[in-house]
Amino acid sequence: MGQISSIERRRNEEAIRAAMDRLLRGELPPGGRCDLKTLAAEAGINRTGFYPKKDPNGTLRDGPYQHLADEFVRRLKALHEAGTLRDPRDAQIVRLKAENDTLRNRISRQNATLENLTEFKILALSRIAAQHEEITRLRSPQPATGTPPAARLTAVSGGSQTIGSCS
Repeated sequence: MGQISSIERRRNEEAIRAAMDRLLRGELPPGGRCDLKTLAAEAGINRTGFYPKKDPNGTLRDGPYQHLADEFVRRLKALHEAGTLRDPRDAQIVRLKAENDTLRNRISRQNATLENLTEFKILALSRIAAQHEEITRLRSPQPATGTPPAARLTAVSGGSQTIGSCS
């Protein structure tokens, strides 16, 4: 960045401060965030002015607007610590994290319910299978033991029933 006059520098600092105030009030441009990149774009300056520069001998010196970048970061941090989220994206992130936690808890409860229902299904199916086997066993022909079968109900004659034995 070349040398700028003190008048131009003062004008740039005023533009940066005005943009800083707008961003910290939550007046963000479409697609913008509350960060240094958006601050530089809103002020109409190159954002490299916010960062330290390296001299040819290797020593670091402050960028021409680094003190304003530090002020912006300090004010933004104070707003975050106070719980005042000016950046709608930050508020959206907080909301989505809370929603994500709620959904995770819901999934955990549903998984527990599914596990209980699966256990119940297995138990019910095993009981049904045991009952089917018992019914099948009872319906199958019994092996002859040599004793006559029990008395049977015979034909109805004249409104009365006759019980007899098989011969």
